[in-house]
Amino acid sequence: TETGWEVYPEGLADTLLWLKKRYGAMPLYITENGSAFFDPPKPIHGRVIDPVRMDYLNQHLRAVRTAIAQGVDVRGYMAWSLMDNYEWSFGYAKRFGIVHVDFETLERTPKDTARYYSKIIQSNGAVLDEPFLPLSVHT
Repeated sequence: TETGWEVYPEGLADTLLWLKKRYGAMPLYITENGSAFFDPPKPIHGRVIDPVRMDYLNQHLRAVRTAIAQGVDVRGYMAWSLMDNYEWSFGYAKRFGIVHVDFETLERTPKDTARYYSKIIQSNGAVLDEPFLPLSVHT
């Protein structure tokens, strides 16, 4: 990641399963899951291609689905974050959003990840069963 954080999607499934084992079945909401990845500074022809973020989202949602299949009651998942924003420890230097923000003009452009996440939601996760081809999502 742009922050040097390790990416370990299996850890999300492991944590969800541990919570179920430790505290019993209870509704869980994942309220913040994401990381900063390189994005071009400006959209190119109205598009922000961010395949690494798309892969991150794909892997983590598959991990959540694994936990659900093992009985974890996950009721919600929120990607971090909707828009590129001011991060308390990185300022504007790291981009976490699925929507690109031009900090000079405040123009917003959905990244390819936003389009992919929309397809996942619209299909109720069925898209996760398909081979993951990040560059084909919005071509």
